[in-house]
Amino acid sequence: MVWTMRCVWIAGCLTLFFSPSAWGQDAPSSLATVRVFMDCQAPGCRDFDFNRREIPWVNWVRDRQDADIHILVVSTAAGGGISYEITFLGRRGFTGEDSQLTHMSSSTDTSDERRRGLAERFKYGLLRYVAETPVAERLRIEFSAPESDVGPEAGGGEQSQRDDPWNLWVFGVSVGGSANGQSLFTSKAVNGSLSARRTSEAWKFDWRANIRYSESKFELAESTETSIRRSSGTDVLIVKSVGAHWGAGIRATLTSSTFTNEDIRLRVQPAVEYNVFPYDESSRRSLTFQYRIGFSSVTYDQVTVFDKMEETLYEQTLTAALGLRQPWGTASVSLSGTSFVDDLEKNALSVFGNVTFRIVRGLNLRVFGFASRVRNQVFLPSAGATDTDILLRRQALETSFTYFTNFSLSYTFGSIFNNIVNPRLGGGSGEIVFF
Repeated sequence: MVWTMRCVWIAGCLTLFFSPSAWGQDAPSSLATVRVFMDCQAPGCRDFDFNRREIPWVNWVRDRQDADIHILVVSTAAGGGISYEITFLGRRGFTGEDSQLTHMSSSTDTSDERRRGLAERFKYGLLRYVAETPVAERLRIEFSAPESDVGPEAGGGEQSQRDDPWNLWVFGVSVGGSANGQSLFTSKAVNGSLSARRTSEAWKFDWRANIRYSESKFELAESTETSIRRSSGTDVLIVKSVGAHWGAGIRATLTSSTFTNEDIRLRVQPAVEYNVFPYDESSRRSLTFQYRIGFSSVTYDQVTVFDKMEETLYEQTLTAALGLRQPWGTASVSLSGTSFVDDLEKNALSVFGNVTFRIVRGLNLRVFGFASRVRNQVFLPSAGATDTDILLRRQALETSFTYFTNFSLSYTFGSIFNNIVNPRLGGGSGEIVFF
């Protein structure tokens, strides 16, 4: 009891000593300006500290219910990089005064260039709302004319479109590796990839190739076990836009994997897709139905449970997918069914869901998961899996189902303002902090 009272007394003294009021520090002041809630998980605006420093003439709040302006940012992979759709949703006194801006970030932009470009767009969009507040008197607008412009009409016209020497083509190369170990365990892996893509309103072309090798060694009491996994593949997707709601295309893949007992697999599948909403709204909402049908020519590493070393399979897949990004949160749900055309009993049914929902002020629910009923593992080796194979996950195992789920419920309360930036002892920028 004595120790309990002492701990309470010490905690109270520390709280009093370190409280802002004990040092005369004022609470974050509420500027006579708009309150803004940032809603963005896209690359480029996850650095919230940067936006707060660059735009100090608004009040940043941590809950959309307290905001005058809700900034909703949705990113979409574009042909030459990332396309951002920035929506300024008016609330409270600005209800009904919504606006929208777009921003294009090149695939060659650094993370700093990307966040600075987005911050400038945020400034442009917020100006119209701040102009109605007293803080507008402290703002100044500047214009920097291009050096090539001369005369009184400099900067008055639209900048001419420069020719694209790459004709919308974007290429990528990646190599990597890792190594780690202890006295009784070592692991190493190498990987590489190539890509080429071209995206226009009428056509989309996407080609990727990758290779990966991993090796792990375990020193056991009486032996050394080695686990090796190899995989490689190439994938080509060609899509033709057919109006505002339809798309048609073909996908071809060539893969090899020790995990799935495939020496080589060639798969060709034409596909058609219908979107209930126009595709130009897909960054905010989409409801698609896609059907694929085609064949796979497979040569196996080992004889399968159906006594096959090679075979041709005819497969079909039907997928329904819903995607939403709204002020209340985000949701993506899909249901997919696959079967062999000549044997419908060999099939798989999968459901995937990812929902983040703001229930009430400060209370958020996030649910992620998928589940599959599996009845089409024709690739399994007839020899089965040894205990070592199972423990080291060297090959796929026979199963009738698979699942994964994760959920979290969070509640935040306290001051609504979120203006102060203080990164001290945060361990950011790749630093490692030891205590």
